[in-house]
Amino acid sequence: MAVLHNRVSRKELKERAILDNTPRTTISFYRYTAIPDPQHLRDEWYKKLNGLKVFGRIYIATEGVNAQINVPVNEHKNFIDFLNSQPGFQDTRLNKAVEESPNSFYVLDIKVRKKIVADGIEDPAFDMQNKGGYVNAEEFNKLTTDPETVIVDMRNHYEFEVGHFINAIEVPSDTFRDQLPMVVEMLEEKKDKNIIMYCTGGIRCEKASAWMLHKGFKNVFHLEGGIINYSKQVKEGSLENKFIGKNFVFDERLGERITDDILAQCHICGQPCDTHINCANSGCHLLFIQCESCKEKLQGCCSNECLDFINLPSEEQKERRKGKDKGRNIFNKSRQRMEEIKKASEKDT
Repeated sequence: MAVLHNRVSRKELKERAILDNTPRTTISFYRYTAIPDPQHLRDEWYKKLNGLKVFGRIYIATEGVNAQINVPVNEHKNFIDFLNSQPGFQDTRLNKAVEESPNSFYVLDIKVRKKIVADGIEDPAFDMQNKGGYVNAEEFNKLTTDPETVIVDMRNHYEFEVGHFINAIEVPSDTFRDQLPMVVEMLEEKKDKNIIMYCTGGIRCEKASAWMLHKGFKNVFHLEGGIINYSKQVKEGSLENKFIGKNFVFDERLGERITDDILAQCHICGQPCDTHINCANSGCHLLFIQCESCKEKLQGCCSNECLDFINLPSEEQKERRKGKDKGRNIFNKSRQRMEEIKKASEKDT
């Protein structure tokens, strides 16, 4: 019987990946397409992709697939051939990473979800097929020369913080689910304006564009392939680049440098910085921005409290962590928590 799940510890897999010099390409893709039996597809994809030594994170639902993976260079053609052989996935657009890293992923996770993007939509009349029009980099640049065009960032606030398009509107939330009703309310008076929505790779803004049309907006567009594809087209076509800063990505890299602009600040001391890390205290694991000076001072922790914790004997750490699940903090960086960290650091100084 084929193995359908990883049986090696993540720590060991990470150590193996770091030592492995196999050239790899980091790719993201998605496709909204009807999948009658997500579990069956999940098992078939796991067998095939595991055989190709693909690493990454893939979500499968009845509405489609959302994937961020890295593929061995020598298996890239085999991967493309496999994807094209799958009903509904022929000629799927693949977004190649702006900044390559061989260790963006080190394990293959394929999970069945209710939706490939958690949106909170329960309206049975909502139709993903009625979505906004695609715009490429050249069309995006042209539309945004009009000051009346509304540019909307459909990423979480911690993504917007380190990089965004010039004149883009932030929808300040931790979750896409919360953003959908917020953006409708924010733009209620602009239903007849040209609205361009964008995100990292296209999956969120495509759904958001369909939601806006469902809510009565008229001229809604979304950036095809998101920031990743835009950056590629800008380079290849020698176009003006209207994105500044870093593009946050959901893998080990936590960011791709697009321009040299530093838009954010260290959440501890306030110095210019846009480097995301996860708190070194595994019982916290909070995602936050930290400069090198504060990283050295706090040993990669988000606070003195966490610094004290990691210096406790390992058995005491283990005992204190019992019953506490902070795993979700890896991508939880609420404004409230950031204010708590800032106030604590000011008090300590």
